[in-house]
Amino acid sequence: MTYLIAFDGSDDARAAIAYTGARLRPEPTVVLTVWEPLLSHLAWAPLSAGGPVPAQQQDEQWEEERQAERVAREGADLATAAGLPEARPVAGRGTGPVWATIVDHAAELDASLIVVGSRGLSRVKSVLLGSVSDRVLHHAGRPTLIVPPADRTSRPGPPGQAD
Repeated sequence: MTYLIAFDGSDDARAAIAYTGARLRPEPTVVLTVWEPLLSHLAWAPLSAGGPVPAQQQDEQWEEERQAERVAREGADLATAAGLPEARPVAGRGTGPVWATIVDHAAELDASLIVVGSRGLSRVKSVLLGSVSDRVLHHAGRPTLIVPPADRTSRPGPPGQAD
């Protein structure tokens, strides 16, 4: 069994790691941070960039990749501290929507569970901005745990229900 936890450094992603460590049996865990080169965005919009922009990187590593590696390492450290001792950071290069990169990595790993935080967007904002967690849930084809924002995970359940 392997958990895949999507981690972008946000409070919601931190809550997802804390929830997983506190409530699930420790399993090998991959903490995935998705990144995409900024130039690839500009290459799709040459008019806004004032002309075509080469999508080649001169250095051996993209700055966005280095940042994603730092964020993934931070997430793996948090996972270890939360009780998931076999946490491994991965900076995954996205070539499309973030949710698709998460789903693809989960398939490659044959992850037994995908864990994502929820931004808790209102219905209107979710429709306009899209929801990574919703799309992962509907496209992953494997168990997916969506952890609500930290202020909602600490609330007790309905009256009469025990933890």
